[in-house]
Amino acid sequence: MALDGITGTVTATVPASTSATTPAPKQTMDSDMFMQLMVTQLQNQDPSSPMDTNAMISQTTQLAMMESISNNTTTGNENFSLQMRISAANLVGKQVTYTDSTTGKDVSGTAASVSFAGSVPTVSVGGKDIPLDSISGIVDSSSASSSTSGTSA
Repeated sequence: MALDGITGTVTATVPASTSATTPAPKQTMDSDMFMQLMVTQLQNQDPSSPMDTNAMISQTTQLAMMESISNNTTTGNENFSLQMRISAANLVGKQVTYTDSTTGKDVSGTAASVSFAGSVPTVSVGGKDIPLDSISGIVDSSSASSSTSGTSA
């Protein structure tokens, strides 16, 4: 509904849709949206009672805190991804155990290679690609055989 600014009457006509598509609204609050809100608030404030300086400083502080938390979250996600890659790479040559999704039985085999193509690294065990988070056990065959040979002497 359109509002006539001079007379204040409301018309029930709906504007014709244009061929240009409107962008989808943002679903997350980010620093750009926060700044737009703050600038809009400053533009539309009452000149006879301007915004309190303390409130503006508080909002600016909140923006800085939000950006800091966002950066920490990004850094944490990157660190977690790096840890998963390192863990997966360290499995190569080791005996691993996983639960087969088709049979439901535990299967053991030697990790031959690792792929980082997806969001979760996959480990190749016996020609089958197993997601890292599906591996339930690890045995280092070199340390197991050296401890066995050391006890038999």
